[in-house]
Amino acid sequence: MGRPRTTSDEAILRAVARAIGRHGPQGLTLAAVAREAGLAPATLVQRFGSKRGLLLALAEHSARTAGRPFEQARAEHGSPIEALRAALVHLSAGVSTPEELAGSLGFLQLDLTDPEFRGHAAAHAGHVRDEIAALLAEAVARGELRGEVAVGRLARAVQVTYNGVLVLWALTGEDRLADALREAVDETLRPYLR
Repeated sequence: MGRPRTTSDEAILRAVARAIGRHGPQGLTLAAVAREAGLAPATLVQRFGSKRGLLLALAEHSARTAGRPFEQARAEHGSPIEALRAALVHLSAGVSTPEELAGSLGFLQLDLTDPEFRGHAAAHAGHVRDEIAALLAEAVARGELRGEVAVGRLARAVQVTYNGVLVLWALTGEDRLADALREAVDETLRPYLR
């Protein structure tokens, strides 16, 4: 019988995400992740097989849990629009410097060039868009947005706004990222607000 796991896979994957923020996926090593997680590199190999296995596990986990920030925001905010703002800010919580965003963009290179990673990235993007659309539909039902809103198209515009703000913020360094996100989302939604 093996030794019991003292660190969950989810905790390890959070450590991977933090290490990617510091080193990018290309500079990431099992030793760096092990330090971040407080484990031996051999433990990571035993659980995930390789650096690629670890990165794929992170990609799959990210896609599977993409709805969590939206669920949390719904529980914390009575307004669907407020929940949307909060969820998008939470999605960006792992990015506090342009260098951390560069690590995430390095991961995007994997997403674009490797079919396995691309499948997880596409699933993540689809889940996020679905969650945005669900909150926008709730906002229409509650009268926060005008009833004639094409929710699917607006959800796509909000998602594009979110991704665009991340890049512009990293380039310009203007404002805090959370403030820039809220302001840009508000600007995108303004024509549709009641």
